[in-house]
Amino acid sequence: MCKMTALFKHMDIRCSCGDHHIKSCEDVMETLKNQFLPCRGCLADDLKKFRPLNQQVDLKNVDYQWKLCKCGRRHLDSVMAHVLKIMMEEGQRKNNSTLRHAGTPLITPGYPLKSPPYLGKDSLVLLTDEIDHKSALRIYKEVPEVRGVLKGDLKETVGVTDSESSPHTYQLLKGCDLRCDVLETPSGPICIYKNQGQIHIEFPKPSNPKITVLHETMDQYSNPSVLDCTCGPGTLGISALKSGARKVVFNDIWYPAAWITSVNLGVNGFPVEFSQKKQGLIGEGDNFQVYCADLRDLKPFLDEKYDIGVIDPFPGVDFTEFSQIMGEICHEVIIIG
Repeated sequence: MCKMTALFKHMDIRCSCGDHHIKSCEDVMETLKNQFLPCRGCLADDLKKFRPLNQQVDLKNVDYQWKLCKCGRRHLDSVMAHVLKIMMEEGQRKNNSTLRHAGTPLITPGYPLKSPPYLGKDSLVLLTDEIDHKSALRIYKEVPEVRGVLKGDLKETVGVTDSESSPHTYQLLKGCDLRCDVLETPSGPICIYKNQGQIHIEFPKPSNPKITVLHETMDQYSNPSVLDCTCGPGTLGISALKSGARKVVFNDIWYPAAWITSVNLGVNGFPVEFSQKKQGLIGEGDNFQVYCADLRDLKPFLDEKYDIGVIDPFPGVDFTEFSQIMGEICHEVIIIG
């Protein structure tokens, strides 16, 4: 039985594209150190982001082999130049466009970098606000570093705020949008996978302020129980488990968030058993449970009062009602956001 299969009971975990893009955190960390560093043969890139691309290079030379090293990697700016060239050829960008107009590159695995990365195959998800299916297909087929193409506005948060709201998602035009972010915690790194068209983007930082706030609160307890009522992909609760929380309950009203939380628990070494439900209890392990429910409906599922309640609301969301409900089922409530 392989390492990952052992962590997911009764379920073969694959990402939405059907491939095995999900690796254990241990496997991710084994290859992370040098994954985006240039070898001695890699070419430096001197492209200017605010100068029209067609004034810097002969676009006829820009293809999948342009500035590609024998090691199979090329500079991020070279990859984005290739993307922009296709967009201009398809009429999606003006001929005088700069690299800033190509979109947002979402690197995978994502972690804080001191310099621009050198990318290999399937290491980037492209997010851009204006693009058609034909251009997305060309980018996916012709730019080997691109794993998937998403259409959406980076300024708009994806997900759902409550049971009365409609979910907002980015549109996956081609490929796979699964990414992994690596975050440092006081108890070591954790790996958090996200289908980026359905889960909000958080760019990794050397020190995550949300994790810091949670652990400062946990330090006041001995093996606390934690209820994360807006868990997203599970970052805070998994960090709590790694640091010795006695029990963690994860909850999110958005099923894609609750499902990927269950996946991320297994990825980070916590064996999880999935249910076939899409509401209520959808996953559990020895000292955790994962729910997909409106917070107002969660209380009947809970069998104790928790030491720490965590609320990590979307920007601009009124969390007054959340705070009142959490105050009834937790000894202490912290707002992280």
